Amino acid sequence: MVAGSASGAQLAMGDQADDALDQFEQQKIDWHRCKSGGKDEIGKQLEKVKAKCAEITVPLNYRKPQGRTVKVSIARRAATDKAHKLGTLVINTGGPGESKSGINWVVGGFPPYIPKGSPKVASRYDLVSLDPRFMASSRGTVLECGWTNRITNTSTFVGPDRRSFKRSVALNKDMAARCAKHQKVLPHLSTRNIARDMDVVRAALGEKKLSYLGWSYGGYLGAVYSQMFPGRLGRTVLDSSPDPHTWGPASDRENAPVQAKELRKWAAWASRYDDRYHLGTTTARVLATFDHYRQVADKDRTLRIGRHRINANNLRSLGIGPDPDDPTSYKRATSLLKMFLDAARGKEVKPTKEQDQFLAQTLSNEVATEASASAATLCADRAVSRDPETNYRDIQAHYADDGFYGPPNRNVTPCTFWPAGPAEPSTKVHNNVPALVVGSTEDSTTPYSGQLAMHRALTGSRMVTQKGSGGHVTYLAYHGAPCVDTTVDRYLLGGDLPAKDITCTKDKPSTHKKAEGN
Repeated sequence: MVAGSASGAQLAMGDQADDALDQFEQQKIDWHRCKSGGKDEIGKQLEKVKAKCAEITVPLNYRKPQGRTVKVSIARRAATDKAHKLGTLVINTGGPGESKSGINWVVGGFPPYIPKGSPKVASRYDLVSLDPRFMASSRGTVLECGWTNRITNTSTFVGPDRRSFKRSVALNKDMAARCAKHQKVLPHLSTRNIARDMDVVRAALGEKKLSYLGWSYGGYLGAVYSQMFPGRLGRTVLDSSPDPHTWGPASDRENAPVQAKELRKWAAWASRYDDRYHLGTTTARVLATFDHYRQVADKDRTLRIGRHRINANNLRSLGIGPDPDDPTSYKRATSLLKMFLDAARGKEVKPTKEQDQFLAQTLSNEVATEASASAATLCADRAVSRDPETNYRDIQAHYADDGFYGPPNRNVTPCTFWPAGPAEPSTKVHNNVPALVVGSTEDSTTPYSGQLAMHRALTGSRMVTQKGSGGHVTYLAYHGAPCVDTTVDRYLLGGDLPAKDITCTKDKPSTHKKAEGN
């Protein structure tokens, strides 16, 4: 039986759950200002668009709703066109991580990635964002294991040899051990529980149904909610969703081919600036230079870059490639690559001020905010092999095909050594709830194949595809996808899904063109 109008706790407990959840669903919401002081940029942006914030109390364990409770943080920006209000639109920007900034995505007040938003959608919906349980803004219930930027940015990256793999195993084992003090709560950080929290928020807001807009992981959360509470969803948009059948600690395992495709795009861009970077005058020559960089990392050398010492795993993480969703990353990635290669050739290199700041931040011992809580959600969503040799054999078996991107995608994670297993099985997403699934053929973070899998799993959905341009996140993206924006706005404002799937073609300059001017 597919979960319908009953909550997860109700399904587990029967009729008694109605009374047990009443105190949460009928709680009074105490709205307050969003800015908490100091450098709270998100709170500052929320106040600019006249949003209010609050904390909602929810059960830690929905199977025992009368036990320990936790608080989750929400923000709401009221519809400005009250005469034509369409209801509440819940927004999740992915991660898993803090999602309150999502309101600014729609309002259009949170640069640099979202330059305009959607004024019509913003005017006709109450925009609500919910930060997942135990994230940084969920007051009093933060899960923090003390992971530093250096640890989180290098623990995944690994080469083909046993020494590099052992170093990565040690880092990931240490990360998991640091979370052991939270062992009792770790099983309850799952997406299923985040979906249950979202339903408590719905009830506390007095809404019979929620409309939903989620990007990336937010697309998966929306799909899980649709499976658990199909009668409580209105208009639903899932943008750049991962494959719902594989989401979890090993969901990136097959991503190397699309990442290699993105690398070729960067190489074509870099070849046009050989006079500046000296990496090669053709795509093939730049790729050969990049392969030499990989070989430097594989030799497990340590390079000195100004005040920084960069080891092999650092090299892999810093050279993993430009981010198609960051307009400055092409220039930064290319400059870093040139600097590392010069150092590998024995030249004395001095990083620029910007490069030094980037290295210092990436390799710092500052706590990586929300990194451990985000990983905890992955570990609670799906069980993985506890034998690291499984990952090592997988890396070795595929190294010839994807020697740079394959190893980090197939590597161990903290979940391999996690001190607590999932409290329940992962959600089997398969229903006919109407939804608009949005994606790009150029997405190297949640590949298009996974977005198609989401479309197939939601048999009542329609698909709108940005073909030949774009990247990860398509609706309201900084790189511009007017055809996608128009289609999504028409659905959110009118309520009718397109009669058939839609393919949008390139209609604005690509990410690469924007990067040239930086």
